[in-house]
Amino acid sequence: MKQKIKIIVSGGGTGGHIFPAISIANALQNCSDCEILFVGAEGKMEMEKVPAAGYKIVGLPIRGLQRSFSKENLKFFPLLIKSLKQAKAIVKDFQPDAVVGVGGYASGPLLYAAAKLGVPTLIQEQNSYAGITNKILGKKARKICVAYENMHRFFPADKIILTGNPVRKDLMGIARKKQEAMDHFQLNPEKKTILIVGGSLGARTINNSVLNTLSLLADSDVQVIWQTGKFYIDKIREEVKNWTIPNVKVFDFLARMDLAYAAADLVISRAGAGTISELCLVEKPCILVPSPNVSEDHQTKNAMALVNKNAAIMVKDIDAEQNLLATALNLIKDDEHLAQLSASCKALAKPNAADDIAKQIIALI
Repeated sequence: MKQKIKIIVSGGGTGGHIFPAISIANALQNCSDCEILFVGAEGKMEMEKVPAAGYKIVGLPIRGLQRSFSKENLKFFPLLIKSLKQAKAIVKDFQPDAVVGVGGYASGPLLYAAAKLGVPTLIQEQNSYAGITNKILGKKARKICVAYENMHRFFPADKIILTGNPVRKDLMGIARKKQEAMDHFQLNPEKKTILIVGGSLGARTINNSVLNTLSLLADSDVQVIWQTGKFYIDKIREEVKNWTIPNVKVFDFLARMDLAYAAADLVISRAGAGTISELCLVEKPCILVPSPNVSEDHQTKNAMALVNKNAAIMVKDIDAEQNLLATALNLIKDDEHLAQLSASCKALAKPNAADDIAKQIIALI
């Protein structure tokens, strides 16, 4: 009787790492008979989200370095050493055929330990600018799946496979959900709609940019689906009450992102790798506002990868409060420009990324 393939997957810290990791695990289950173990960082989101998706996960005590001076950074190296020892023990105990890193704090010690023990490793680099951990891990990895061109700047060219980033299956074919989306959000299909998103926690700059220019929305005939994040929802709901703008729908969280995308004619968003992959898949014109609070300013580099392909407009975080909403309201009136941005996004989409990555993992074994 043929034994099951055993694979360890690490991905966490944010939804941008967790959900692609789960998508890859699901694709592995579909294409082979395998047993999958997740490794995450204790106390992080993956310790809840992964079991909810039906997979076992074990945690490492690893945490990240603070960018500013903090006493918490003094704990980093002892926890790193402890995590490396635990990662080595996990690999020895589980005896995987391959180990996959999709980002997050736990990926570093796990893939380092696996490579030291001779286990084949694969990295899924989501961003257009590789972080220092993946640059180090890439030297020992067998394969590196990427979402952007020209990644030979960071990794050995013979290891790179352009697969794209995994995205949720419910985002496929959203065009046929347009009427359902209009009904769900109680919108008028005859009017243009802007979707504003800032992630599950929200994006302060994007929220302030809209709040400070609500008069522009009040004077427009544009509809808005505005996902504020849980930290900002109460303040924004109070502010919106002071205006007669029934065309603005405010939510702390959007459970049906497929319908939100289906309703939108234009999207305003941060420039995380996962979000950009979704925007390309759903073929939505977008204005990207890269977060300045990320390592190596990788969101700006992600955004510029689209801007350089005429697939997005970028507004810098520092300019957003002055220019963002005005830029959006001007763009949404320009049907020709919207169509050009949409077509360019479509050309960059990689709808089969999870399946393609799964095939690369199986090929390692």
